[in-house]
Amino acid sequence: MNIKLKQILRWVILGAMLIFLAKALKDHWLEVTAIRIDEVGWSILAIATGVTLLAHTWAGWIWTWILQDLNQPVPTAEFIQVYLKTNIAKYLPGNLWHHYRRIVALKNANVATGAATLSVLLEPLLLAAAALIIVVMFGSRFAVSRNSLTVRVLQLLSLVIILIGVHPRFLNPVISFLYKLKAKKSDTQPTGAFSLERYPLRPLLGELGFLLIRGIGFILTLFALMPLNINQIPLLLGAFSFSWLLGFVVPGAPGGLGVFEATAIALLQNRFPSAAVISAIALYRLISIIAETVGAGLAWLDERLAQS
Repeated sequence: MNIKLKQILRWVILGAMLIFLAKALKDHWLEVTAIRIDEVGWSILAIATGVTLLAHTWAGWIWTWILQDLNQPVPTAEFIQVYLKTNIAKYLPGNLWHHYRRIVALKNANVATGAATLSVLLEPLLLAAAALIIVVMFGSRFAVSRNSLTVRVLQLLSLVIILIGVHPRFLNPVISFLYKLKAKKSDTQPTGAFSLERYPLRPLLGELGFLLIRGIGFILTLFALMPLNINQIPLLLGAFSFSWLLGFVVPGAPGGLGVFEATAIALLQNRFPSAAVISAIALYRLISIIAETVGAGLAWLDERLAQS
């Protein structure tokens, strides 16, 4: 019954997002079709694609940092390739296949299953914490009520919970308990659980950099369609991070598809021309998919060339 409810919830969320996006596009269709991109704009979009590809490559590097913190060093270049090749799988239903394929790749490299699993669990936690840091810093720029104390308290509380949750003092007992539970179910002697020896500060700062680079790619996409002022950058970074975070955590949205777009439009359409916002968000989704596809293709090609 729970599985059926989850499936229904996913379809309801996806349907609601698609209806919202369709209505926004319908209301501003004439303005959207009137937008023209000049040669400079296309150049900026090309740069945005390169920046987005750089962000995903950077994320793969951060993943190797997490493994190092778990005392499981792996060849950096090889596992950046693994990260890039598996990244595109996040758009498959379930939003878990990219994690599964990374765990399999790590096991094939003789990394213990526990460490492999923990590395792909820590990454989304650190990403969520990084996104919340940016939202807390810039969230007041796009909040409906800038004096909404309740919203600010909830943001700070969520951030504190996640930052405390990845502290070794709290995370390691949970890992140990899960290992003992697994051993009990399989009727085997519990082996040593992998644990964090120090707070994952370097990976957290790295994930913060990843989101800032992704945000720059989004800002460049909007800049290709309309002029921007430097004082609008904090607003755009905050709105991008909040939209990305919702797309990241809401179920039924592989790769944040639909949720990111609907949230970004809702936050920005009253502060920028709606047609430019809708066009930029649609272009950015296309840019993201192209960057991820190119990244996977280049990683695959580099691997084949190395083998030959």
